[in-house]
Amino acid sequence: MTSRTPSLPRAAALVGPYASGKTSLLESLLFTCGTIARKGRTRDGSTVGDSSPEARSRQMSVEPNIATAQYLDETWTFIDCPGSVEFKQDSLNALAVIDAAVVVCEPDPARAVMVAPMLKFLNENKIPHLLFINKVDTAGTRLTETLEALQAVSDRPLVLREVPIREGETVTGYIDLVSERAYRYRPGQPSDLIRIPDEIQSEESKARQELLEHLADFDDRLMEELLEDIQPPPNELYQDLSRDLADNLIVPVFFGSAENNSGIRRLLKALRHDVPGPATTASRLGIAADGPPMAQIFKSVHAQHTGKLSYGRVWRGEFADNQTVGDSRISGLYLPTATGPAKAARVGTGDVAAFGRLDSIPTGGVLCVDSSAALPWTKPLSPLFALAVAAEKKGDDVKLTGVLAKLCEEDPSLVLDHSEFGELVLRGQGEIHLLVAIDRLKSRFNMQVITRKPTVPYKETIRKATSVHGRHKKQSGGHGQFGDVYLDITPLPRGSGFQFRETVVGGVVPRHFIPAVEQGVTESLSQGALGFPVVDLSVTLTQGSYHAVDSSDMAFKTAARIGMAEGMPQCEPILLEPVLLVELSVPSDYTAKAQRIVSGRRGQILGFDAREGWPGWDTVNAYLPQAEMDDLIVELRSLTMGVGTFAWTFDHLQELTGRVADKVIEARREALAAE
Repeated sequence: MTSRTPSLPRAAALVGPYASGKTSLLESLLFTCGTIARKGRTRDGSTVGDSSPEARSRQMSVEPNIATAQYLDETWTFIDCPGSVEFKQDSLNALAVIDAAVVVCEPDPARAVMVAPMLKFLNENKIPHLLFINKVDTAGTRLTETLEALQAVSDRPLVLREVPIREGETVTGYIDLVSERAYRYRPGQPSDLIRIPDEIQSEESKARQELLEHLADFDDRLMEELLEDIQPPPNELYQDLSRDLADNLIVPVFFGSAENNSGIRRLLKALRHDVPGPATTASRLGIAADGPPMAQIFKSVHAQHTGKLSYGRVWRGEFADNQTVGDSRISGLYLPTATGPAKAARVGTGDVAAFGRLDSIPTGGVLCVDSSAALPWTKPLSPLFALAVAAEKKGDDVKLTGVLAKLCEEDPSLVLDHSEFGELVLRGQGEIHLLVAIDRLKSRFNMQVITRKPTVPYKETIRKATSVHGRHKKQSGGHGQFGDVYLDITPLPRGSGFQFRETVVGGVVPRHFIPAVEQGVTESLSQGALGFPVVDLSVTLTQGSYHAVDSSDMAFKTAARIGMAEGMPQCEPILLEPVLLVELSVPSDYTAKAQRIVSGRRGQILGFDAREGWPGWDTVNAYLPQAEMDDLIVELRSLTMGVGTFAWTFDHLQELTGRVADKVIEARREALAAE
């Protein structure tokens, strides 16, 4: 291979399913680069990554692990992304700013489906990516079977770059299919160059021919050489591999063992020679080469004492500490290292850096002298799980809202809202996702909270009409209070909402008091006879009386509330439960299980069809009561190897009777009594 000049700093993301070994791979990459003197292990919590208390307590990545290293003469930033789908937003954000992704997976064909959503995202966004099949030292499965299963879930051709050398069932080395050189692993050291074993000569020749044919699909000259039985020189193949990877035409495949440091140097060499630089990536993203310095923020972190750190990728130009950029001033500039952020005087094109105190720039925002500058950004994931949260200490509600807002800025897939029952509701991607957020409230901001299931927004309506008289009269010296109204309460068709009318004649209720009557009626509908908001009814003010001195807006509003309180129980109130239109997306092998989940949750299956743009996947459409949605995502993921998901929208309210309704009403009465 020809020598090359050092490139600008490049960035690669390590992505893949939970437990595939990404954090171990990061450790091996840093060790091989000489960044760390000793490798840590995930099982004893000694790795560079997963250093937060939340990650250590769960022995899993719950945020990106970012570290910069030098390999030979070049600078690399590696971003180890969480494997759990509950922290997918961080992965998507990191992928928006890297030059290439390394998709880490296990050598188990049955688990190939777990990689499908990530490969789909990478292909749709034209992000160059490689596959690293990890843990080959512990698997008894043939790589060819794994490769076939992975190819079934990839839109791009998977191109094997090497074939394994085995001793029994153990992979002890590899043959590079371009240089046709064989190497034996030496854990923690460079591999030994050896002669290609005779027993795998034919396997190597077949795999190399397949590699050449894949490359020839995108290179007419190589196709002509193959047709004329001309062996192309290695340099030509390396150029094809680099170009096709940058154009997202192929997915090179490597293998090894991160735990034993096998195949790591081979992966680093491929990254060094094949991955495009930041200028090519910026062009892919539509960022002009010329212009003022620009960086894009992909991760924000708030700490109680140090303030906000904004991690970003520099696309062009340089930034210096204490520099004013547009409306922002950089107060602290850091490079991510294996031991934590290290202060830097300046950073330039290609660097991944942490900028201090950029309070006005959100995740996905742009740091540039042009404060209106914007770049495309990944849409936040829709929430799938919710918890109602409240401060454990009375008086901390305002503080809780503020710190939760900071966590939502760090992770846009966290959503904070207020329910109609006055609850503060935190929504996210799953139970673990929200529990980690709760843990961060305590560890970072010393905020203790109480959590519970959010109140389901039941409603109630009426099935019978009635007429009532509401009278409020009070005399306590001086001016008294007097209001007198007659109301007709009538049910309306489902979805009609609330209507107020008046048919008063002769001035028995003066015109200027009628709005107060309507307000009193409206306020009474916030809590009906069953304890829930009332919908789908009409209230008509028909007549009444007033006192020239004692009548007032407050008196007529109170009279209306008295009339409604007396009349609503007479109207045969009935509970209404919200029903959602849910679209479950699962691999076709799990469609029947998804349907059983719906049936087991009082749902109504509307049908299923092939998921558009997702070969081998189905979409199941169904109506599901909102009360049954609580842990739907937990069950769906557990039955689909973590890849099943759903989307939902509110559809309608339907009557609920029987034992389920009785339990809901009783629970509501107990909750109101406890307030």
